[in-house]
Amino acid sequence: MHIDHDRCLRAMRARDARFDGWFFTAVRTTGIYCRPSCPAITPKAANVEFHPSAASAQRAGFRACKRCRPDASPGSPEWDLRADTTARAVRLIADGVVDREGVAGLARQLGYSARQIERHLQAELGAGPLALARAHRAQTARILIETTSLPFGDIAFAAGFGSIRSFNDTVRTVFDVTPSELRGRSTCTTRSHGPAAGVVELRLPFRQPFTPDSLFGHLAATGVPGVEEWRDGAYRRTLRLPHGHAIVELRPRPDHVGCRLRLTDLRDLTAAVGRCRHLLDLDADPVAVDELLAGDPSLTDLVDQAPGRRIPRTVDAEEFAVRAVLGQQVSTAAARTHAARLVQTLGEPVEDPDGGLAHLFPSAEALAGVDPDTLAMPRSRRAALSGLVEAIAAGGLDLGPGADRDAARAALLALPGLGPWTVEVIAMRGLGDPDAFPATDLGVKLAAQQLGLPTTPAALLAHAARWRPWRAYAVQHLWGALDHDINVLPGTAPVEATDGTAA
Repeated sequence: MHIDHDRCLRAMRARDARFDGWFFTAVRTTGIYCRPSCPAITPKAANVEFHPSAASAQRAGFRACKRCRPDASPGSPEWDLRADTTARAVRLIADGVVDREGVAGLARQLGYSARQIERHLQAELGAGPLALARAHRAQTARILIETTSLPFGDIAFAAGFGSIRSFNDTVRTVFDVTPSELRGRSTCTTRSHGPAAGVVELRLPFRQPFTPDSLFGHLAATGVPGVEEWRDGAYRRTLRLPHGHAIVELRPRPDHVGCRLRLTDLRDLTAAVGRCRHLLDLDADPVAVDELLAGDPSLTDLVDQAPGRRIPRTVDAEEFAVRAVLGQQVSTAAARTHAARLVQTLGEPVEDPDGGLAHLFPSAEALAGVDPDTLAMPRSRRAALSGLVEAIAAGGLDLGPGADRDAARAALLALPGLGPWTVEVIAMRGLGDPDAFPATDLGVKLAAQQLGLPTTPAALLAHAARWRPWRAYAVQHLWGALDHDINVLPGTAPVEATDGTAA
C-alpha cells in the first residue's frame, strides 16, 4: 500500500479536509477509523495506522467513526487522474459492476484474470474487489436506512446484499450499531415512504473551494429539452441505469450538493450516486489543480477569481459522444436543437411528477437503426453519427467507467468524421480525463487570444504542457474568460451568449 506515513500524520494533526478520501486514519486503541479531518481528539501517533481505502480499514477490523462518518467523504481524486488498471477497476466497482456481474464480470471488462485484478487492488488499496464492493454496499445501506422508511429486507436487496443476515452483519461490523439503532439515530426529516416512492435524498460532499456557477451554468445552457432542465434553482435530468431509469435533482449548496433521486429500482442507487458525482466532478482536488494552474501568469487572475472550478461531465459517456458529434462546428443552441429532435423521435418516455422531463436520451441501439438521410444535418456529420452509434451498439467502442482512455481515443479517431476536437471533448467530459485538451476549440482559441496566449493549435499545445496533468481544468478557466451563458448560474445575471463552446 502506497501510504506516506509521515505526510498522513501531518494531515491528521492539521485536520486537513483536503485529504478526506485520500486515506483513512485507524486508531488501534479504539478500533475506529476516521477521516483525516475528524474533529475528535487527535490520537497518539503510536496508536494510529493509515489505510488507502475504507474497505482496507474495515477488512482490518476497524469500525467507521460515528462523528466524522468517513464512508461519506469525497472519493480520492487519484482514480480520475490515473488511467491504469487499478483506477479503471475502482471506477467500475463504484458503478456497481461487482454487485451485478461478480468479480468475473469485473475481470472480463478489464481484460485480466480475476487473480490479477485481486493482486492489483490488494497491492494499492489493501482490499480486493469483494471488500471494496462490500464497503460500497454498506454506504448504500446506510443512506437507505437513514433517508427512507423501507423495511430492512427491501434495503438489503436494494443495497446488493445476498441475504438479510449478511446485511445485518455488515451494518453492525462497519458502523457498530444495528440497522434499527442506525435508523433511530438519524436526523433525516424527509424520508420517503414505501418502495413505490423510490425517492432518496442525500448530500454529495466535495472538497473546498467550489465554484458552482460555470459547472451548473454549463449543464443548464447545454441541456437537451425533455432530458435536462433547470427548475427552481436545481439542475434536473433523466438517467438510464442498469435496472431501470431515474430522475435526479442536483442543487448547489455552500458545503455540499443536494441530491434528490427518484428511482424506479432502488438497486440502482449506488450507480446513480456514482454517476452524479462524476457529472459534477465532485472527487476533484481543487487545491492541487489551482496551485499548478495559478503558477502560469496567464491564468493566475482567472484562478483567483473562480477557485475550485469543476469540469461539467456526463452521466453517460455514450450519450455525450453522440451529443459531441451533434455539436461539431455549430453553436450551443444548434447542438441542443439537433439533440432535442432525436430525443422527441427516439427517446424512451418517462413520467416526471415534479417537472418537465419527458424522455431518456436515445440509446446507441435505437440511434443505430435510424436512416441517416432522415437527419437534418450535413452529410459528413450524418456519416460521423452513424459510424459512432454503430460502433457503440456493436460493442467495438468502450466508453464505460472502466474504459481504457488511450484505446478509446484511438477507436474514436479511427471513426469517420471524428477529429481531434471531438475526441478530446469526449475524453474530457465523457471519459473524465483531467488532462484532455481540445486545442482547436473555438472558445479556447478566443480566450487564448484575449489572454495573449498562442492561438495556433501546435503553439497552444506546447504552452499547455505546463498545465499538465490538469489541462482540462485550464479549459474551464479559458471558457470562463468569455461572456457566455455557460459561465452563469441560471437566475443570477443574464449574459449575452457568444458562440464558441458548443460542447
